Amino acid sequence: MVGQAEQCVLGIESSCDETGVALVRTQGAGVPALLAHALHSQIDMHQPYGGVVPELASRDHIRRVLPLTDAVLAEAGATLAEVDVVAYTRGPGLAGALLVGAGVAAALACALGKPVLGVHHLEGHLLSPFLSSDPPQFPFVALLVSGGHTQLMRVDGVGRYTLLGETIDDAAGEAFDKSAKLLGLGYPGGPALARLAEFGDPTAYALPRPLLHSGNLDFSFAGLKTAVLTQARKIEGAPCEQPRADLAASTQAAIVEVLVKKSLKALDATGLARLVVAGGVGANRLLREQLDAACARRGVRVHYPELHLCTDNGAMIALAAAMRLQAGLEQPRRDYAFDVKPRWPLDAIGG
Repeated sequence: MVGQAEQCVLGIESSCDETGVALVRTQGAGVPALLAHALHSQIDMHQPYGGVVPELASRDHIRRVLPLTDAVLAEAGATLAEVDVVAYTRGPGLAGALLVGAGVAAALACALGKPVLGVHHLEGHLLSPFLSSDPPQFPFVALLVSGGHTQLMRVDGVGRYTLLGETIDDAAGEAFDKSAKLLGLGYPGGPALARLAEFGDPTAYALPRPLLHSGNLDFSFAGLKTAVLTQARKIEGAPCEQPRADLAASTQAAIVEVLVKKSLKALDATGLARLVVAGGVGANRLLREQLDAACARRGVRVHYPELHLCTDNGAMIALAAAMRLQAGLEQPRRDYAFDVKPRWPLDAIGG
């Protein structure tokens, strides 16, 4: 079992369309320190296709991961010999992309004679606010809004996660991306829709808020996508851009209202007064504004990752590995066999 001695953890993220590498150092029982991180986004490569092409993503990870590792070590003023543990994203994600990070991590650890540790991608997102200037404290409610995942979790400590609610079809990120595509916006769709929404009227279209009054904490956004499709067809060929901007604003308002109100219900159900928001959608300006305002009225603290750590990144993987080691939940492997889990429920990893 790895003890509380100071250790350097190298983290590799390759679950989808970003290659991330980072180095963190544990500090006793305190929050590990981020020494350096580097990230390469594949947005430009996938843009002509309107979405992620898995084979292209995997091949690009192969090209990027070692140069990024060199850049991180140089920025941190460290050498490979100083790395104590090599961590990688084991899942969930694209199988081929995950295998790149896992294979590189295992090979590198084997060459160094150091242990290797697979990390849950969503646990990385969930713990990423601990790298912010305002880190949370346990316990808290977590709203995870990352890619194809929308979940509410009760978090009592590292590895101590209770699922409160999740999407039963499309996730919030998928609702943003699919609605953007229906509006003829580019990839990635979520940020493009949010930018267009700045010029629109969020009350222009009466779009549904699925499961808002369901009595549980589950989400559903497929019906919203269908409603956006119906309205998008009606405004095809409009002589000006305003109808599209109004529909973008109305779509964003519907998604954000559901996320905010479900988060507040989760706080009520648990009796907790601390909320963590993590994942790419957590960077949405309207979501942050409305959550901040609603939670301030209730005396609830809200914590977010730094904006540059909202999307997939190596820092969150290195951090999650380091925090699991600190908590005594893991013993890194030295046999260097590896596998990946494209589908892997967060509440199944345990503590």
